[in-house]
Amino acid sequence: MTTSSTEKANEQSTSGSGTDQGNALVTRQGRTSIADSVVAKIAGIATRDVSGVHMIGGGAARAVGAIRERIPGSRTNHAQGVTVEVGERQAAVDVELVAEYGVSIVDLAEGIRRNVIGSVERMTGLEVTEVNVSIADVHLPSDDDQGDDDEQQEPRVQ
Repeated sequence: MTTSSTEKANEQSTSGSGTDQGNALVTRQGRTSIADSVVAKIAGIATRDVSGVHMIGGGAARAVGAIRERIPGSRTNHAQGVTVEVGERQAAVDVELVAEYGVSIVDLAEGIRRNVIGSVERMTGLEVTEVNVSIADVHLPSDDDQGDDDEQQEPRVQ
């Protein structure tokens, strides 16, 4: 009797209800693996959807993105500024971005975490263990106007 109850306990712990420890990515019928780039793209799109995010990526990533956008036929890199680490059941996300001036960075980071965790977990079934938010810069409204002022200024030399 002891042997049969041990066997039943082992069977339940390994098979669950068709999944390995409640994870839908590992079933008796096979495994589903999700590439890092897929999770990074989902996290990037979820980050851009949060109000107060001006742009994703640090200086170098933004420069490369600006060059890429000027190439005819190129696509937007939704994973720009996003780094992920994906395991069989979990994912960790790092996001670097430029925030709009005047936005509470604490509230912005919380909104990004909530949106990224919700999107990644819903779409992939992975548990998001952490979302690290790094603010690389703050965008000022006057930054948009600087290009216009340079064109209208008189030349310094003649």
